[in-house]
Amino acid sequence: MIKIVTDSTCDVPADLLAKYDIRIAPINIQFGQQTYREGIDISRDDFFAKLEDTIPTSSQPSPGQFTETFQPLLDAGHSVLAITITTKLSGTYQSAELAKSMLPDADIQVWDSLSLSMGTGYQVLAAARAAERGWSMAEILALLDPIRAGMHLYFTPATLKYLQRSGRVGKLAGALSSLLQVKPIIQVQDGTLEAFEKVRSRVGSLDRLVQLTERAVGTTEPVKLAIIHAKADAEAQALQTRLQEHFHCVEMHVVELACSLTVHGGPGIIGIISYNVVRNPIVG
Repeated sequence: MIKIVTDSTCDVPADLLAKYDIRIAPINIQFGQQTYREGIDISRDDFFAKLEDTIPTSSQPSPGQFTETFQPLLDAGHSVLAITITTKLSGTYQSAELAKSMLPDADIQVWDSLSLSMGTGYQVLAAARAAERGWSMAEILALLDPIRAGMHLYFTPATLKYLQRSGRVGKLAGALSSLLQVKPIIQVQDGTLEAFEKVRSRVGSLDRLVQLTERAVGTTEPVKLAIIHAKADAEAQALQTRLQEHFHCVEMHVVELACSLTVHGGPGIIGIISYNVVRNPIVG
């Protein structure tokens, strides 16, 4: 059987990770000289408590951490499909590829989601559901391609200070200085972060997230949605109600953004991830 491995940025809810036996390679979070493995050595509450004093950094799982994740699955006779955060913002994909090269006789494939959070997570779920039905590796990869291509992610941070200090924002960095007095709308475009628009208020930025999602996927075709946030529970719940009323939603998740991503976006960040359902008997 094919087993799915991903990294801890995927934000797939814990019950679904357990249901499909999806394995997680943890992202590393550094506060000063201390390194924590996300989801293992540091809780969400401890992360936010430490964040009040220090802005941390993050780093990809090492190849060794991936081999530790792969090996029990391989020993049980399974093949492995590893689906990672976009390679344009993280070295996680490269670490998984190095781990694959360290296990030359194993059947391992590595897939770049070109996304983050539930943009990766929905690809993980699609692959896991297909694998459960006995699809081949080639069939699963063919399934993932249109999902990846059709993924839309728009978000707005509460503050720019975390993004300004991040080394992972690519083309976004040059645009931040012109957005200091407004609320930016940022999108994931071809695996990178792009400053898309600027809005004058928080309420306006949340409205714009909905408008952009409507433009991306429409309101009549079946869609899968996710609301991602860090310490923005009330706004996320209000958005959930709004999206349920406005879209033809066949699956929705409201998830707290991975701490390793909150490192770069900061508390208060909120976003909407969406894609039109790919019509097939498993994920449709």
